[in-house]
Amino acid sequence: MDLEYRLKELKNEYVQIQGDLEKLESTGHSTSKMEERLSQIEKEIAHTKKEIRNNQ
Repeated sequence: MDLEYRLKELKNEYVQIQGDLEKLESTGHSTSKMEERLSQIEKEIAHTKKEIRNNQ
């Protein structure tokens, strides 16, 4: 998979989950699973950016 495309996908997923997380927080629901996923996505974004830099 193209790294630039993968980065865009990760960023889109991150934004979507952030929005869902805010909705859940406002209703008092548990957000721990979503927070874990956001953390995982942040790591994947950092790794993907590193790969892109290394391939240039």
